[in-house]
Amino acid sequence: MKKWIKLEGRDKRHKIIRKKIVGTNDKPRLSIYRSLTNMYVQLVDDMAGKTLAALSTNSPALKENIKRDAGNLKGAALLGIAVAQLCKEKGIEKIVFDRSGYDYHGKVKTLADALRKGGLKF
Repeated sequence: MKKWIKLEGRDKRHKIIRKKIVGTNDKPRLSIYRSLTNMYVQLVDDMAGKTLAALSTNSPALKENIKRDAGNLKGAALLGIAVAQLCKEKGIEKIVFDRSGYDYHGKVKTLADALRKGGLKF
């Protein structure tokens, strides 16, 4: 029962955040989904309704480097660095960070710090 209440709270926070945050082609929204074992990241252009890029700790490019660390802080840091490199290749320098209702600590904060180290501004 407590688990469902916690998930409903995150969904409410996510809806409130999404009312305020909009991604464009120049400054896409970086959306996060966090499961117990993996993290997923998408760059979304909300104006066109398209996903520009997506990457996760479960993707083949990162799976070899991460192995058992996919669901912890080390995996989040490696994912952040890989996403920053992907953005550089696509010519994206600025993003809008959408934490999807998750608290800004732990894996989410580590991911954000790795994105900043990779050269992204938000």
